[in-house]
Amino acid sequence: MTAYLLRRVGQSCVTVLLVIAMIFVVVRMIGDPTHLMLPPEATEADRQVLRQQMGLDKPIPVQFAHFLGQLSHGDFGSSYRFSRPALPVIMQASWPTLQLTLASMGFALLIGLPAGIAGATRPDGWADQIGKLIAAMGQAVPPFLFGLLFVKLFSLHWHWLPTSGYGGGRFLLMPALALGWYVAAGVLRLTRASMISALEADYVRFARLKGMPEHIVIWRHALRNALLPVLTFLSLQFGVLMGGAVSVEVVFGWPGIGQLLYDSINNLDYTVVQAAVAFAAVVFALLNLAVDVLYAALDPRIRYA
Repeated sequence: MTAYLLRRVGQSCVTVLLVIAMIFVVVRMIGDPTHLMLPPEATEADRQVLRQQMGLDKPIPVQFAHFLGQLSHGDFGSSYRFSRPALPVIMQASWPTLQLTLASMGFALLIGLPAGIAGATRPDGWADQIGKLIAAMGQAVPPFLFGLLFVKLFSLHWHWLPTSGYGGGRFLLMPALALGWYVAAGVLRLTRASMISALEADYVRFARLKGMPEHIVIWRHALRNALLPVLTFLSLQFGVLMGGAVSVEVVFGWPGIGQLLYDSINNLDYTVVQAAVAFAAVVFALLNLAVDVLYAALDPRIRYA
């Protein structure tokens, strides 16, 4: 188990390093930030001086080596746009994103689990048909389109909720629903498939032969064994959403990592983009590592493979 864990930690570190290297190169292909940082009347000589001060005149490998040296001390550089270190900017934006992620996951569980269980216990019944419709819509319609529809209905037509902004539950409801619908579709489909497989297992048949009530068979025996793939899906989706739900946050003006990443790309704020992507890569790698370790602990065949 120790060798497996060390191997997975090493793979995760390599993955994060590759992601950081990729985004480091890509952001420098977007454009020259000195055109936005200096007034229009600035000369090319003025821009060249600023490039030298920012280290942008050096070759990319040299810039990347310097950046890795900064990272080793926990320094992601300073934001050109906010004139402050980039890491605190990311940490400040991570709290709204965490709120949105947790609310979306809660909505997904509230809808996906009961609908998946109902579809598995009564295949092709009316609840299963409704669940299939919910799953199809959640996976076919992008979250930002749900967001625009919600704004049209709940804000512009019925005037129930604010169109955008950050605050209490009234501001959180629509972006959480728009973002959680896709996750709910995945939870529903996985729960239904896993429950159908579990209900056909020998231990469930044996429990029924012993005369156990059906609700105990479903909730205590079948569901506990069917939840592992669902938990895996949720943990990975949590990492994806914490990386910044760009489209939904932009539609609703939610001041999270996605909105910050969008604004930073438009303003060519290299350091914030790098820090945001690095943060997302680390969160995703840690969650992926935790899921792998959990699987290895539960199934020895994985760690010995």
